[in-house]
Amino acid sequence: ITPQHLLLDRNALFEGGLRPHAYCLPVLKRERHRLAVVAAAVSGSPRFFLGTDSAPHGVARKEAACGCAGIFNAPFALESYAAVFDAEGALDRLGGFASEHGARFYGLPLNEGAMTLERARATVPERIATEDDAVVPFHAGETLGWRVVED
Repeated sequence: ITPQHLLLDRNALFEGGLRPHAYCLPVLKRERHRLAVVAAAVSGSPRFFLGTDSAPHGVARKEAACGCAGIFNAPFALESYAAVFDAEGALDRLGGFASEHGARFYGLPLNEGAMTLERARATVPERIATEDDAVVPFHAGETLGWRVVED
């Protein structure tokens, strides 16, 4: 389950006009569908797990007549998931969703390393420069309430 499908509904795609940086596949659905996806994600069921499907398409390819689908969420994905699980009172299930359920589903060994998230402000840049363009990250310009602690 992607962070954008947990946090956005179709209004984000059409608010004030077409928002190409909110265009992804599957296309964002109604709020009731988003809430059902959130309920599944935080349920603790091993059938649901993290999958960013991060798509760092450059601005020129996103803001085009036939723009690329996908949202670049990798830089702040864990912070996004933490916000959802926290809001749902399910932080105790975030580890399984993020690190265990997917590996077990695919028959892969569990990671031995660990990451730490803390409640702290993290500001997402408006754009991230690339060699020949820039990408607009998910939550561009927003301040999040969680951040990954660098060890």
